[in-house]
This record gives sequence, C-alpha cells and structure tokens, in this order.
Amino acid sequence: METSLNIEGNKIEFLGHSGFLISLKNEKKIAVDPYNLSDKVPKADLILITHSHHDHCSIKDIEKISRDGTTIVVPPDAQSKITKIKNVEMQIVEVGDVLDLNYIKIETFPAYNIDKKFHPKSEGWLGYLIKINGTTIYHAGDTDKIPEMSKLTGYGKKGNYFVALLPVSGTYVMTAEEAADAASLISPSVAIPMHYGA
Repeated sequence: METSLNIEGNKIEFLGHSGFLISLKNEKKIAVDPYNLSDKVPKADLILITHSHHDHCSIKDIEKISRDGTTIVVPPDAQSKITKIKNVEMQIVEVGDVLDLNYIKIETFPAYNIDKKFHPKSEGWLGYLIKINGTTIYHAGDTDKIPEMSKLTGYGKKGNYFVALLPVSGTYVMTAEEAADAASLISPSVAIPMHYGA
C-alpha cells in the first residue's frame, strides 16, 4: 500500500491502479476495484466494482480479500464473473441506485468516455459516491470529464469533506490535465490521482 489519507479516524489507502481500501473507524473495510494486490491487504466487508474489465473486476484479487459474507457490489455486466466466487453476497446496481448499509451510504454515479470507444455510456458502468458521516469519497471509475460531474460541485461545501479519486492516465480515461479540469469543476477538499502505473 503506497499512500494513505486519514479523515476523522477513517483511512483511505491507495492499493495501486484504481484500487483503494477504506478502513472505517468502526473497523469495517471497503475495497474498490482491487487489482494486483499484495498479500498484506486485509479482508473486506464490502467490495465495490466499477465495471467488468479485468483490471477493475479481478476475480483473483476479489477472492484474495473476500471472506464468507463479504458483499460485492457490481454493475450487471460483471455479474457472471462474481458468481464464480463462493460464499459472498452479490448486489447488482445501476447508475442512480442508492444503497444504505447503516454504517455507510453508497450512491452509484455514471462513468464513461466522451470521445473514446473504451467505456461507452451505453454500458452503464459506474463511479461511486461513498458517504460516511460528513465525508464523501467519489471514486470516479474509468471515465472522462462528463457533464454529470457538475452535480458534484456542492459536495465539498457546508463543512463536508469531499475526496475525489480521479483517473489520470489518458488513452482509456482522462489525462492528468483533464482530471485537473474535473477537479476544478467539482472542487473537492482533496483530489487523488488513480489509474496509472500498472
């Protein structure tokens, strides 16, 4: 695990590529898009998958950090991959869905390319808004700067802490410059780059 950020007892750790581990102060652990994980990453209570591409929905890595009863949240196209994993609970979601899990609230958000063919809007692939008390973590998934991001401009206001995890590698997603433009639009408390170096 390379970098981490602590927010009021909750910890966000970058796992590489687009993978993150969120360790809540109530000891619940949430992983997003685990890929090429080390053996030191702990088991997760909840795993969020943005889309079915192998570097975001890696069965080997999901199996490594899941345990009996882990909930795995996926878009419909990843369903067939997850059915291969035993003793987990799968939750299929689409853009605009809201999950309230008592200790956390999750809203799904669109993620797609504007002028590339790799992540078409028609697939319904996801970003996630992970809401923990006064903190919102936006994992953008594989996306360009999209018009829907303008809806996120208020998240960093009113004393809330807003973390944006934005892809920066270009080719399949935003370039670093485009991600900086997206960050300027949504005004997070902190922006963390992802989808690079793998």
